[in-house]
Amino acid sequence: MKKLFLALSCLLLVLSACGSQEKEMALEAGNVTEEENVSSEQTEEDGVEEMGILSQFSAVDLDGNEVTQEILQGYPLTMVNVWATFCGPCINEMPELGELAEEYREKGIQIIGMVSDSMSTDGSPDAEQMALAKEIAEETGANYTHIVPGEDLYGLLYQISSVPTTFFVDETGKQVGTAYLGAKDKESWQEIMDEMLAETENAS
Repeated sequence: MKKLFLALSCLLLVLSACGSQEKEMALEAGNVTEEENVSSEQTEEDGVEEMGILSQFSAVDLDGNEVTQEILQGYPLTMVNVWATFCGPCINEMPELGELAEEYREKGIQIIGMVSDSMSTDGSPDAEQMALAKEIAEETGANYTHIVPGEDLYGLLYQISSVPTTFFVDETGKQVGTAYLGAKDKESWQEIMDEMLAETENAS
């Protein structure tokens, strides 16, 4: 367990720079187009269906309410935006993410946030950081669910090298498409979301 907490502390140090300084400058300028895969460590064995990166998890939201994989049900796609309270590009895109959450909910996409710096060094939710994250969400109009990762989501966080990182999952928690590194404006996200919705409809 001590190794896990040390690893988590290292993760927070890595994320505390919003990536590298050069990366942050590029994000603020809107020049980052890099994409990467966030993959599940679980594999399909002996005919057992492969689990997705969010197929089974337990966390809390910024009000301390329990959140599980059930939050994904009813939405063909869920957009997961991993952010941090110290990250300027993360916060700058949140007002438009709030607008998108309202506009796309009835179309079949919900948005949830994952606050990467909301845990204490012992792995428990940090009340002060949660309060700060809640204040940011309210001030930016990002009025969608924001979760504080529990221990079973640390493996996912270890794969994320910078914030914001955004990826999509289906109702079963399996990742759909690639992960997007860096903040984007509303028009760019609309283009991505519309394309993913069309692909989902064609596949069904």
